[in-house]
Order: sequence, then C-alpha cells, then structure tokens
Amino acid sequence: MELLKERDMNAGEIAEKFNISKPSISHHLDILKRADLITSEKKGQFVEYSLNTTILEDLMTWIIGLKK
Repeated sequence: MELLKERDMNAGEIAEKFNISKPSISHHLDILKRADLITSEKKGQFVEYSLNTTILEDLMTWIIGLKK
C-alpha cells in the first residue's frame, strides 16, 4: 500500500520491490482488493492497482470518531 501511495502500479512493478514470487504478490494484492483497500483496472495487457482512497477516508473518519 505504501508503494501505491506514490503512484498506480501493475503487479510486475510491485513485485520488483520485494524478494518474493509474483504469485505471492498477486495473492497479497487479491487480499487487499477483497478488503476494498485497493482497486484494479485493466490497461492493455496489464492490470494497474491503486489505493482506494474512499475507503481509507471512511476508515480514518471512523477511527477519529472512536476518540469521542
């Protein structure tokens, strides 16, 4: 998620930053997608991933509300 904060990336670009297999990266991306923390969009032959800022804003609002 930290990488996606900077810019949208495809799975290959993300995998280059880690010392784990591409299938493992895809598995983690799928988990983040199912949690609605990231979104994906097919662009040509690649799938680009981006942060779902809407859900993150909602989560921050909820966390701040816990202090009341």
